[in-house]
Amino acid sequence: MRATVRVLIAGFLTAFAAPSIAQEWPAKTVTIVAPFAAGGTSDLFGRLLAQHMQKNFDKPFIVENRVGAGGNVGAGLVARAAPDGYTFLMGTVSTHAINPFLYSKLPYDTLKDFQPVSLVATLPNILVVHPSLPVNTVPELVAHLKANPDKLSYGSSGAGTSIHLAAELFKIKTGTTMTHVPFRSSGDIMNNLTGGHINLAFDNATLAWPQVQGGRLRALAVTSLARAPFAPNLPTVADTIPGFEATSWHGVFAPAGTPKPVVDKMAAEIKKILDQPDVKAKLAEIGAVAAPMTPEEFVKFIDGERTKWAEVVKASGAKID
Repeated sequence: MRATVRVLIAGFLTAFAAPSIAQEWPAKTVTIVAPFAAGGTSDLFGRLLAQHMQKNFDKPFIVENRVGAGGNVGAGLVARAAPDGYTFLMGTVSTHAINPFLYSKLPYDTLKDFQPVSLVATLPNILVVHPSLPVNTVPELVAHLKANPDKLSYGSSGAGTSIHLAAELFKIKTGTTMTHVPFRSSGDIMNNLTGGHINLAFDNATLAWPQVQGGRLRALAVTSLARAPFAPNLPTVADTIPGFEATSWHGVFAPAGTPKPVVDKMAAEIKKILDQPDVKAKLAEIGAVAAPMTPEEFVKFIDGERTKWAEVVKASGAKID
């Protein structure tokens, strides 16, 4: 009887406390951890949200870059953070849908240690090559790779990232070989690719497309099933390799146990920001599509992504101990 009374009292207290928690948050500095280096897409989206939230809430929102192990260092930091609503992760397809199947050990449990808050944006990767490479189409690249096995190199923002696995999937589907050169961020990929130190990359549209527009790289195709709105004349890899799809996404996560009122308030604010016409236009300029979700919708989305990328990792044979 006493146990039942305690449970009822706890329930009443939680019910009364929930509105208060939501109203009071944020009361101090909020940190958004970007698990990749400054200049990359997770950093860019994190700073976009932080800028608007700081203005809207009149409280400091900062982005902290914690780099390493394909995003695992930053994700692990947030997984261990206090679930008080003051630490969030700008997670990616890598940290939450690829790494669990790629790494033998992770410093976090993707399903148990995080509370999904909202998807932020999706974006296709773009297959880009250095202008010196004598290819202009995907079929020409495949032919060139087959004629020159292991002579070309491709860059990624780290082993196990979507950029890496997009290239691995391409190799599997085409029966070609090339050398993987991992970097710390998409910014590093662009610097090395435009500088001619590597030959190609399946990089995020966010940073790759401006390089194409500036004439510093040549775009061969996008990795989404449909053509991208920002480049309607650019074919898809699927036009040559039916069914080929490798898109990136970024979303906000909180440590498991973060109060639901805070999670819901954060998700609502993300949607409010991403629904602004100027924000949508800014994202469109870099090839990204705003895609806010409720926490419940985001959970279902992640489940589907985990299923898809588990199969890709297994097929690629990639594994990191």
